[in-house]
Amino acid sequence: MSFKTNADQQISFEDNFLNLSERTRKFVQNSWAKGFGEIVFPAINEDRFAVLYSTSRASRPNAPVNAIISALIIKEMLGLTEDELLASIICGDVRFQYALHTTSFSEQPFSDRTFSRFRERLYNHTQETGRDLLHEEMESMAAVFAEYLGLNPSVKRMDSLMVASSSKKMSRLEVLYTCVANMVKVLGKTEGQSVPKKLERYLEEEDLNRTIYHRKSEELGTRLQQVIEDAVTLADLLDDEFLETTEYQLLKRVMEDQTHSGDDGKTVPRANKDISADSLQNPSDPDATYRKKAGKGHTGYVGNIVETVDEENGILISSYDYDNNHHSDSKFCKETIEKLGEQEEKTVLIADGAYASTDNEDLATKNNIELVTTALLGKTPDELQADFVLDEQGKTLLKCPAGHKPYKSRYSDKTETIRASFNRKTCEHCPLRERCGAKLQKKSAYVLVSTKKIKRAESVKKMQTEEYRALAKIRNGVEGMPSVMRRKYNVDKIPVRGLVRSKIWFSFKIGAINAKRVIKKMMTEPKLVLA
Repeated sequence: MSFKTNADQQISFEDNFLNLSERTRKFVQNSWAKGFGEIVFPAINEDRFAVLYSTSRASRPNAPVNAIISALIIKEMLGLTEDELLASIICGDVRFQYALHTTSFSEQPFSDRTFSRFRERLYNHTQETGRDLLHEEMESMAAVFAEYLGLNPSVKRMDSLMVASSSKKMSRLEVLYTCVANMVKVLGKTEGQSVPKKLERYLEEEDLNRTIYHRKSEELGTRLQQVIEDAVTLADLLDDEFLETTEYQLLKRVMEDQTHSGDDGKTVPRANKDISADSLQNPSDPDATYRKKAGKGHTGYVGNIVETVDEENGILISSYDYDNNHHSDSKFCKETIEKLGEQEEKTVLIADGAYASTDNEDLATKNNIELVTTALLGKTPDELQADFVLDEQGKTLLKCPAGHKPYKSRYSDKTETIRASFNRKTCEHCPLRERCGAKLQKKSAYVLVSTKKIKRAESVKKMQTEEYRALAKIRNGVEGMPSVMRRKYNVDKIPVRGLVRSKIWFSFKIGAINAKRVIKKMMTEPKLVLA
């Protein structure tokens, strides 16, 4: 299929839209379709997706990429199934055709496979190149929307949300059993290969229930060991032709995750506490990982959302990311700062305490970004620590909180602490000694000062100011996003599995949220004009 751009369709004298009654046209132009057709549709850069198609002019041209992407955004905006979306477009709902600029088409350019084939092209390209074209496009469209709304980009807020895998939650016995059974089935279907009598039970439909559910719980350890022994037997039988199969790779992975070699050389189960959070959770969704957050266990992925906040002109998701759920908020923060790069004007990035770290704050400062965290994880230091005065390099103590100068100051690169020595009489009767942590010796006193602790104390001190309290209120708004994405956009019910495939669906949901916001703004303030 060759690539062909679809220039914005202008309404011609023969356009179907002009044949509608004036009343119908008025309804369409007062609906969401007008804003979508005038703002969202033109913002899509089709050329970005040319690499998904053939360069041969002899092959059949592609369905319009801007119409496909627009349709999938509308699907998420309106909460439709794919069949409902297709029926609305093809059966003549003029709002859909107007929004997609297809009212002039004699036949709508979509089939029942158009959308799934496009997603498959996106998936294959990402797998082959590591480049996520749809992610790039959603963020590029957000930049167009921000310009249209006239957003001031200087204030941003960030939060993350867990995204559940659509796969079944499995016990470790189920995971092991399923991997063994899948490999046995592949072996049984391979010409010239036979399944050992010991493993034939894995080909029986009822064996899963007998092994997992129909035996007493106290036999769990025995059953687990038996499946492990079957897995070892199976692995020893397989020759090189099976080593690249998905089933073998998953069997190998689950054995590494769940077992180890005992003192007698026998393969035995690992203790539960020794199983990694990124271990295989379900063979049908091998990318999904386990994470415990706020006392709850989650299997799946995590999305990170960055909103640009302009109280006068609106709010948009300007950036986002999506990864395995053991990807920490701190890592997302670092990656977001790196993506933003050096800012011409001072930018404030507001997040909760999970995003905070000294390294992230230093990186933000280098890029003219003020990282504001509205809480701190871990032990909160005494605010007095912020009153220690250091030199520009942060390696020499110049003054203590009481204003005294040490007679010696030594920095340790290994521990990132400063040991400062004072005269004993200086510290002995100082009213701040209990809080600064000074230790009295025979003739002197010393204090250990952590540069990281000082920075944390400075953050605590800033949090008490009115300015920071106002910023905390701004950040609170993003906390509603996980609820919106679950209730309205069904983010926990994405009907595909795997990191890349589910991210494609997640990206269209992000695009739908932004499209809905910009359309709503246009309908309430029609004076806005697209630049």
